[in-house]
Formats: sequence, structure tokens, C-alpha cells
Amino acid sequence: MQLPLQAMITFLEGILIEAMPTHVVIGVHGVGYHVGIPLSSYDKLPVQGHQIKILTHLQVREDAHVLYGFMTAAERDLFRLLILHVSGIGPKTALDVLSGISVVQFKAAVVNNDAALLAKTKGIGKKTAERIIVELKDKVGVAAAWEAASAANAPDPRITDAVLALISLGYKQVDAHKAVKQVSEKGDATFVVEDLVRGALKLLI
Repeated sequence: MQLPLQAMITFLEGILIEAMPTHVVIGVHGVGYHVGIPLSSYDKLPVQGHQIKILTHLQVREDAHVLYGFMTAAERDLFRLLILHVSGIGPKTALDVLSGISVVQFKAAVVNNDAALLAKTKGIGKKTAERIIVELKDKVGVAAAWEAASAANAPDPRITDAVLALISLGYKQVDAHKAVKQVSEKGDATFVVEDLVRGALKLLI
């Protein structure tokens, strides 16, 4: 399977030149990259002038190539789920969602059919909130249920994050979970989420 162009620039690592609530400028080998961010990532930024590594998503339009950045994989995964799987939601609205609600709260709202909570987010009306629940429930349901479970019964959080990452790339939840479980069972405690995703991709491609 060939990954979409949006997945080709997966992160930027350089110096944080400018930091605003809506965007950052990152200097990488003499080039300044303008990257749109949600408030959730703004709160996690290092001090201006310091080294930064930010996960990215490249949106290709007819008139421009736009970079969006996230300080955690969970934020980027949710952003991708929204723009790729919910009709009528573009990057700006997806950033508004991440700016107004945490990833955990969002997933809980979807699982619990809480359209009222989602509708409080800027740019999201009641009808859009209901559409989000319908179109994403199957994709976030299992992961959210895992997170809501007690620590004693919940599976390894690395598995949850890896499954969500694969779903955001377009894989079905059942296939993603099966592949990640296979990799985790053959791996060891030192495996991180990226290891699980890479191993699962080899099984899925």
C-alpha cells in the first residue's frame, strides 16, 4: 500500500523561532516552516529559541501545501480522523475541535453519544456533532472503551495508540488491532508505539 502524500512529511525537528496560539515557525537547516497548530499543542511547546520536534500533517491543495503540527501522536491521529473520515470537516475545524476539547474527552463524547458536548466546540453545530458521532463511533469506540476501563483490566496503552495511528492512515479497526496485537506478542517491553506501528504496517501492506 502506498501512503498518501499527506503522510510523507511526518515530523519537523529544529529550532522554535516563533510561537503563537494558532501557529509556530520552526527553523530547520536555514528554512523556516510555518505550521498551524491547535491550542492543545501550544500548551506543550518548549521555550522559544529551543529545540523542538513536532509531528506534522501535510495538506495538499491546488493553491498551497499547508503544514499542520501536533505535539502528541494522539492529537495528530484525531485530526486525521476528523478530516479524512467526517464529511464537511476541514483542517481549520479539526484544529478548532482539538483546541476546545481534549482527545480523551472527545473520544468519550463519541462513545457516549454526547452531541451536546461536541456542539460546544467552536465551528461545530448540533448536526455536525451528530455526524461526527455516527461517522467516527466505530473508529474510536474500542479505544475509548479501553481507556475508560480500570487500569487493572485495560490493555497496554501503546496498543491503543498504535491502533489509532493505523486507523488514521485508513486501515480498518479490526485489521489494525489484529496486526498490532501480533507485533506486540512477538515484541518485548522496550517496544514503543512507533515500533508497533512499523511492525503492523509490514503485516498490513
